[in-house]
Amino acid sequence: MQSAECGMDKQTQAWRDETPGCRGRNHLNNAGASLMPQPVIAAVEEHLRREAEYGGYEAAEEAEKRVAAVYDDVARLVGACPANIAVVENATVAFAQALSAFDFRPGDVIVTTRNDYVSNQIMYLSLARRLGVAVVRAADLPEGGVDPESIRRLAANPRCRLVAVSWVPTNSGLVQPVEAVGEVCESLGVPYLIDACQAVGQLPIDVRRLRCDYLGATARKFLRGPRGIGFLYVSERALARGDHPLLLDMRGADWTEADAFRLADGARRFENWEFSYACVLGLGAAARYALEVGVAEVGRRARTLAERARQRLAALSGVRVLDRGADRCAIVTAQLPGWDANEVVSRLRQRGINTNASVRAYGVIDFDDKGVQSALRISPHYYNTTDEVDACVAAVGELVRERAA
Repeated sequence: MQSAECGMDKQTQAWRDETPGCRGRNHLNNAGASLMPQPVIAAVEEHLRREAEYGGYEAAEEAEKRVAAVYDDVARLVGACPANIAVVENATVAFAQALSAFDFRPGDVIVTTRNDYVSNQIMYLSLARRLGVAVVRAADLPEGGVDPESIRRLAANPRCRLVAVSWVPTNSGLVQPVEAVGEVCESLGVPYLIDACQAVGQLPIDVRRLRCDYLGATARKFLRGPRGIGFLYVSERALARGDHPLLLDMRGADWTEADAFRLADGARRFENWEFSYACVLGLGAAARYALEVGVAEVGRRARTLAERARQRLAALSGVRVLDRGADRCAIVTAQLPGWDANEVVSRLRQRGINTNASVRAYGVIDFDDKGVQSALRISPHYYNTTDEVDACVAAVGELVRERAA
């Protein structure tokens, strides 16, 4: 029997048996969208079937208790209370809803990092263009990742309204020191927003340790849920301030008089009335599955597989592994000599291997620092095996030799 750390033991086989996609593909694109396990698939399919047979509104009413349980499951996943969880369409919506809760004025400051997710960076710049907000990026540590002391200096500005950090950037395996940043923000009394899109499902999360006001995530990545659904954690501190999104709908507030409304209690003021109930139930099933397998344990396994990929890629002639940081996760990025990463992804897919490409537009600052235009992104998860990682690296090696010939 192979080691449980990265081989094919009985538990790994059981996970794979519950994952239909494993039968036909070597799926190493979990930072994009993981393969869903059977309980998640069943939750989504069963509700869609019920909608078709019974009606959309009627099926939602019938599933009311199961939908309510989703808030409990997601809350347990991040160490929160159900009333502090809002279900939203995706992590970008979660982030935008949180940003819109702040009444920014010209000259207000948002402190962020050089490695924040591309959509978040664009939102900051849009706020700067429209409202005159100053976007300030903290310095990195020598080994990579934001320097909490740089954040301390910048966030001490009396005009600083928010610190926003992507825990795991999409364009590398970097894990940023979000707990240390949380300590800084708490000491300064500055609101703190975390994008946990790539963290949830591969890293243990406890919002109390993070000390954040907001944390947003998606279901489709390492959490192994369906596409088109995510969640936003909203702290009691934020709710007590009266925080709410700029553009409320009838889920987030009650229209009480011709010119008045009353906010919904708890984090649900950040929700919209219409969402896919099938995907909501899939989110709950994914959260329960993650809790059952144990995020800390399976996350270690995923990171072990990723480190194996890094070491073997680095041994290939001319291949440059790009990941930095004292703490690295299950995302591996590498530059292949003479290749555009999108072409590599296409060639690997022809061999039944799913990967992804990260390009300069996804991480302008990071990629310019590294001097690259594109990178192959390999992201294993706990249901992957050493054989799958090795097969991917072997295929990359063949492409490298092909271009060198």
